[in-house]
Amino acid sequence: MGILPISEWASWNTSFGGAGTGSGPLSGPWYSTHKTQLLGVLLAAASNFLISVSLNIQKCAHLRLACQTEPKPYYMSKLWWCGITLLGLGEVGNFTAYGFAPIALVAPLGCVSVIGSAFISVLFLKKTMRAADILGGTLTVTGTYLMVTFAPNVPQALTARRVQNYLVSWPFLVYLILGIIIFCILLYFYKRKAVKHIVVLLMMVALLASLTVIAVKAVASMITLSVKGKMQLTYPVFYIMIVLMAISCAFQVKFLNQAMHLYKVTAVVPINFVFFTTSAIISGVIFYREFQSAALLSVFMFLFGCLLSFLGVFVIARNKKEEHVQIPFIDYGHIPVSAVGQIQSKNQILATLKK
Repeated sequence: MGILPISEWASWNTSFGGAGTGSGPLSGPWYSTHKTQLLGVLLAAASNFLISVSLNIQKCAHLRLACQTEPKPYYMSKLWWCGITLLGLGEVGNFTAYGFAPIALVAPLGCVSVIGSAFISVLFLKKTMRAADILGGTLTVTGTYLMVTFAPNVPQALTARRVQNYLVSWPFLVYLILGIIIFCILLYFYKRKAVKHIVVLLMMVALLASLTVIAVKAVASMITLSVKGKMQLTYPVFYIMIVLMAISCAFQVKFLNQAMHLYKVTAVVPINFVFFTTSAIISGVIFYREFQSAALLSVFMFLFGCLLSFLGVFVIARNKKEEHVQIPFIDYGHIPVSAVGQIQSKNQILATLKK
């Protein structure tokens, strides 16, 4: 990493409305080299926003049922099923986004769910808009813009053979061994010493999440290539990644549910968002080498955008008052949704729905 090359300065000038090969900012070389990545960004942002809408619809259904003299089970409500359908669509979109954009870009976009829920709850649940929501939303949107602008461009096709090579590369093997050692130490304190501190629980979730996002991106990319006509589903590594995705996600839900049970949502959501996003970015850097040829300024601005997003989530989640309804809220641990979406929807959105 070093000083920005002239070609990259030119591409940024094009992206901000400078001279390009066509008539507009999206007709120049920047768009031609980033259009696949932009598709992943738009898909991830739209999916996370759809998730926030779906969860607000579900809570609205629960509140309506709680006000009835003879409340019916929540699964008898058409409004609740409408929310579940939208949730499923959002999770599928989140999964697909990993096939088009880098992990370092898709994972932080989970913040869209947080700010989306904060503002949508004003319409669905008649809540009062706070100054903290506006400030947090502004910080998060600014951070997201910087992340999208300065995110690494990884045009490589993630074929099954390339994924196999990454699995046996020494950087990943060292990272995997260190991760296993740290996880075993945390698990020892959790099981043997009964240490259930929020940092211990969410660090185990983050370590598992790093494996989950690696597997999700590999599976999504191989499916995308197969749909385009380059069959990748006949390789054993595809099914290995599916198993890894399912197992790591299942254990994430276990430890995350424990954290949600022991601590307030306002504490779990921002800490878990930071841990999850950081672990996802690190795994993308090590396994998929997403920042391998990035300029120093690009890395700095991207990390600064992440910092603003983290700060925005903390501001939105801070000092929220929790509400309790008579009918239990939906148990996300039993919904068969996608691996990464399971983590994002539960961690990052419940803050604005259960407060």
